Amino acid sequence: VILGNQGDHFSVGANLAMAFMMAVEQEYDELNFSVKYFQDTVMRLRYSSCPTIIAPHGYTFGGACEMSMHADKVIAAAETYIGLVEFGVGIIPGGAGSKEMAARASEGVLKDDVKLNKLRDYFINVAMAKVATSAYEANDLGFFKPFKDSVVVNKNRQIATAKRHALQMVDDGYKQPIPKKVLVYGQQALGMFLVGTDSLMHGKFASEHDKKIADKLGYVMAGGDLSEPTYVTEQYLLDIEREVFMSLCTERKTLERIEHMLKTGKPLRN
Repeated sequence: VILGNQGDHFSVGANLAMAFMMAVEQEYDELNFSVKYFQDTVMRLRYSSCPTIIAPHGYTFGGACEMSMHADKVIAAAETYIGLVEFGVGIIPGGAGSKEMAARASEGVLKDDVKLNKLRDYFINVAMAKVATSAYEANDLGFFKPFKDSVVVNKNRQIATAKRHALQMVDDGYKQPIPKKVLVYGQQALGMFLVGTDSLMHGKFASEHDKKIADKLGYVMAGGDLSEPTYVTEQYLLDIEREVFMSLCTERKTLERIEHMLKTGKPLRN
């Protein structure tokens, strides 16, 4: 399966207006169902019985970024602007993005590394809604994996290149991936996040609501309030990610941010 298009941009993410209407009308069951459906769809990309390839280009934000991070392989155009931008509208990535950043941080730890450094960097990338300005920068920010994903300079050859890689994966004897567990650090990481967000708020670099969102993101990426480092399932992280996402959708200041973005196209700091 290859997901791509030949429009100006790949995708700017999920339907924010629909989520806003559900939240305003307090249709929380429907919203929760929608978020879980998207999470499940993204995880189907990860654990499909056939190769899955994403071919992003141009703007690849939010849910589109989450889809890219879960495919077997990304064949990205060099000019790809990709990032998890949900923080700008007062929510956290709720389509498996927060889970995946925690997973990638734990995978990327080398022997004798300070274990929380990579997790801290990925947390900052999400909390600052950083957008990679090229596919190569996306490798540095953790959205792409340098030895797994590829970059195509000639955008007109992108889909053809993706097809070639898909056929090669089949010829090589593609096997359906097996679900893996993720090492999370619990209170050890959560304490680091809370100290950092508290300092930012007292230094007037972040508002009280910024701190609340960042603390909830930290809770997800730490794997919750666990007393010691623990291996957990991806579904465990998806469940707390969705729980946090839903809780933020009940916040008045989050709804104000979403409404302002829909009306003006610009983020609101409140």
